[in-house]
Amino acid sequence: MQSSTHPTLRYLSTTLGLAALMALSGCDYLGIEPASKAVEGKVAEGKAIGGACRHANRALEDCYRYNPKANKAAVFDGWKDMDVYMRENKLDTIAPVTPPEAAKKPAAKSADDEIITETDDKPADKAADKKPAAAKK
Repeated sequence: MQSSTHPTLRYLSTTLGLAALMALSGCDYLGIEPASKAVEGKVAEGKAIGGACRHANRALEDCYRYNPKANKAAVFDGWKDMDVYMRENKLDTIAPVTPPEAAKKPAAKSADDEIITETDDKPADKAADKKPAAAKK
């Protein structure tokens, strides 16, 4: 009994399957990195940031504030590792080149952002107060 599939069809499906397998195996060459590699990179970057903050004698909280997108656990690990390393090798901290940023002042509230309470005037009354004196007769 002969096979019901045509030899050309079998050859074509095998060729397409191998081509797809080769294309999927070449994802590393396309610059697509796996998620685990991206996570490892973020952790390594966080540790480097934490170590640099400790070496520059910055507080851990300042390090978090200056690097809000960094992984906080990795920053802490880097800061702690650098602290241990500096104590063991009796290294001094360095003075940071850039001064710490001043605390940012909150942005001025616009008229739309105001919260009206029972003791506040109504918005219409405030608008009437702003009209020139000649218009208030």
